[in-house]
Amino acid sequence: MSQQSAAALSPTAAKVVPSEIALVADMIQRARRAMAVLADASQTRVDEAVTALAWSIYREDHAQELAELAVADTGLGNVPDKVRKNQRKTFGTLRDLLRARTVGVIEELPEKGLVKYAKPVGVVGAVCPSTNPAATTVNKAMMALKGANAVVIAPSPAGSGTTRRTCDLMRAELKKIGLPEDLVQCLPDPVTKEMTQALLELSDLAVVTGSQDNVRRAYRSGTPAIGVGAGNVPVIIDTSADLDQAARLICQSKTFDNATSCSAENALVIVDAVYDRAIAALQRAGGFMASAAEKKQIQDVLWAGGRLNRHVIAKDADVFARACGLPQAALACKFFMVEEGGVGKAYPFSGEKLSLALAVYRARDIDAAILRVQEILNYQGMGHSCGIHTRDLATPRRIAERLNVVRVLVNQAHCVGNGGSFDNGLGFTLTMGCGTWAKNSISENLSYQHFINITHLSTVIPEDLPSEEALFGAHWSRYGH
Repeated sequence: MSQQSAAALSPTAAKVVPSEIALVADMIQRARRAMAVLADASQTRVDEAVTALAWSIYREDHAQELAELAVADTGLGNVPDKVRKNQRKTFGTLRDLLRARTVGVIEELPEKGLVKYAKPVGVVGAVCPSTNPAATTVNKAMMALKGANAVVIAPSPAGSGTTRRTCDLMRAELKKIGLPEDLVQCLPDPVTKEMTQALLELSDLAVVTGSQDNVRRAYRSGTPAIGVGAGNVPVIIDTSADLDQAARLICQSKTFDNATSCSAENALVIVDAVYDRAIAALQRAGGFMASAAEKKQIQDVLWAGGRLNRHVIAKDADVFARACGLPQAALACKFFMVEEGGVGKAYPFSGEKLSLALAVYRARDIDAAILRVQEILNYQGMGHSCGIHTRDLATPRRIAERLNVVRVLVNQAHCVGNGGSFDNGLGFTLTMGCGTWAKNSISENLSYQHFINITHLSTVIPEDLPSEEALFGAHWSRYGH
């Protein structure tokens, strides 16, 4: 494990006053002492710790309390959906974690003479976002402790009250089962960039969800780091799609927690042959189609001053409609569609909107739709994910082969399924890697596997030595010696 000292901190972290540096260093040392208690723990004991953390937020009263606190703290999302997120994501993650081995021997391959042993990675420095200040905090802590690690959380300043309360609840559950509370800690208020940087540099593994600035600083910290890319999900509606089903799923996904999820649809690309019927289905599902003038009103309000307006992002539909000056009919709608024709900075609706606004594109055919999706991702959201509604399952395979994305979802409510679902095979998580396309170190959903080191015990096996002819024969016959 790394035993970095305050003296080893970067110039960025060195801006922290000495008392703050000492505070972070002390938290790291307390985390190491707490980890020592798990050094000889059985898989059963580690799983008890993970289950305790899950229960701390899954409990009905705690799920409700943390959801209410998150909305009050950040002004983002809505309470009912945050309750569902706190419980559903935690329950699914617990299911995945309890099915895995992370202590001692985790795999034996006698035919290869290999035995694999899991070991902790160390103290995890976890940066958590304001969009999910409770659910992401518990999610990362569960994965960290599954590997017999300790975790120190750096909350977003906007959600720090919620994250701190979440950590208090986790610590109380650990104490209840006789484990050190310091297996989970939270940076104290006021949380600064410099203090967070100190945590990133003193920890053994940095795991960052949130702003791309934090992700980049984690990768520059000198500590092994896992960060995620920006979302901006485009979804295709193909000619063979069940249009009403697609509309219901898109509405369910787009409106969940008022579009705080990076996996919520930000653009629809509809093939021309079904465009009008698809729009009608989306309107039946609760969508409002803005006129050209109303699109301008939405743009002026949503990007007031050239940046996303915190007074309208992730707000309830009626709040959004009133703020944008939309007509009375819009107040009864659930999300708001604007027709878009271009991609890039000159077309702000082509980027992530963190709101109930949804860009709609018309594509000549499925090939044009796929090209448009890649164009959108090239502008923003590279590597993250995309989706399609279709009955032709050959088309999703073409998308998966051609596009540089980690996840392609077929006939699903995107934000519900992208981070794992009970009816798909993706692992439950709130942290989704986007591959090197987004300059991320992982191209999959964050899981327990990223929180363990593996020792490989190798013994002699019967020699596996092919002939030269077996390896070079095809090359020689085609190109000569």
